[in-house]
Amino acid sequence: MLLHFSPASSTSPPSPSSFTSNYFLHRLSISRPPYLEFPLKPRTHLFKPTSPPVSYSTKTKLLYPSANRAEFRSYALPGFDFGSVESVLEAAGVLTAIIVVHETGHFLAAYLQGIRVSKFAVGFGPILAKFNANDVEYSIRAFPLGGFVGFPDNDPDSDIPDDDANLLKNRPILDRVIVISAGVVANIIFAYAIIFTQVLSVGLPVQEPFSGVLVPDVRPFSAASRDGLLPGDVILAINGIQLPETGPRVVSQVVDVIKKNPKRNVFLKVERGKQDFEIGVTPDENVDGTGKIGVQLSPNIKITKLRPNNIFEAFNYAGKEFWGLTYNVLDSLKQTFMNFSQSASKVSGPVAIIAVGAEVARSTVDGLYEFAALLNLNLAVINLLPLPALDGGSLALVLLEAARGGRKLPLELEQRIMSSGIMFVLLLGLFLIVRDTLNLEFIKDLL
Repeated sequence: MLLHFSPASSTSPPSPSSFTSNYFLHRLSISRPPYLEFPLKPRTHLFKPTSPPVSYSTKTKLLYPSANRAEFRSYALPGFDFGSVESVLEAAGVLTAIIVVHETGHFLAAYLQGIRVSKFAVGFGPILAKFNANDVEYSIRAFPLGGFVGFPDNDPDSDIPDDDANLLKNRPILDRVIVISAGVVANIIFAYAIIFTQVLSVGLPVQEPFSGVLVPDVRPFSAASRDGLLPGDVILAINGIQLPETGPRVVSQVVDVIKKNPKRNVFLKVERGKQDFEIGVTPDENVDGTGKIGVQLSPNIKITKLRPNNIFEAFNYAGKEFWGLTYNVLDSLKQTFMNFSQSASKVSGPVAIIAVGAEVARSTVDGLYEFAALLNLNLAVINLLPLPALDGGSLALVLLEAARGGRKLPLELEQRIMSSGIMFVLLLGLFLIVRDTLNLEFIKDLL
């Protein structure tokens, strides 16, 4: 979650000639209100039916409304687990690629229209490396959690006349709308391209659900390990309550019982191979008073691959998957606003989403494809919201100008609107980074 001020200096207020691509990457939910919640093997929309189906610099900031962390990832109770360095780098690489695509959309939309661009940056903060080409400064910055495209509008150090026809602020409304919207369009196209690549390369996963909850991994020296739970076990019942076939709440049902019973015996009916038996597990107590047993959980599903027979089938499969994921993103966003009092506490920041991505990367290549597609779609949808510090907020100001017959709002008013939005997003982002860092498993263990 980052902030880039107007090109003039790092201390000047944000100029209104900038739009921000900030994403609350909401974790697409199928269960608990409202965000992204996926099985360990990501849900495809071709599964067998069983469960519910702008200082004019653009800034990409990462804020992710989240949900129950049970099902997009293999569940490590109760916090986040980064796992291997390689998987973390893969997840961070996915985020960086999506940011670059978004900002490239803004950049190309301006450049191809002859609009002056002054900066293209990946990351925020101090510059680590840079070069100049065609009057544009390209840079990599210290904090790789966003990016921006900078324009020389309202830059007091610029020698470009204020009435230059190729400054973004002096262009017709349609030209500016194209530039502001281009980041969203780029992410939508990229999301479809990712899904299409998945269809052609590895196929789409088709899920066949079975009863119970799978235990893919058990942490050494955890409560589950001490009491005899093994990787590959399937939990069929908990405290005498039979678990249903895979559905949106099946993992959460197990998680909720464990969290509510720290230091109290929990009885699990377990299937191991062809044998069923009962294991008593006593959850350890977290610093927040909830229970944990140190396992990863996922729905008990069998995955097969659906591959196209020809290019027309590939387009068909990719299209269905694309629209299915888009529907999930829009539906989860709607659920968030309808249940905001419940979902506000489930917002996650970039640390959490990289942790989620790292676990997805460790579990399956399919998951990494879908993870990347979902991030793109979330970024696109959230950025269209008409809020300050988002592309949609900048778009709203331009459309308001059009409704006023081409009369712009006073410069100071635009600056105040954008500055307030950016400051709110900055403070929220810092809060989420600290909170999500404290939720990391190894941090919890240290505490």
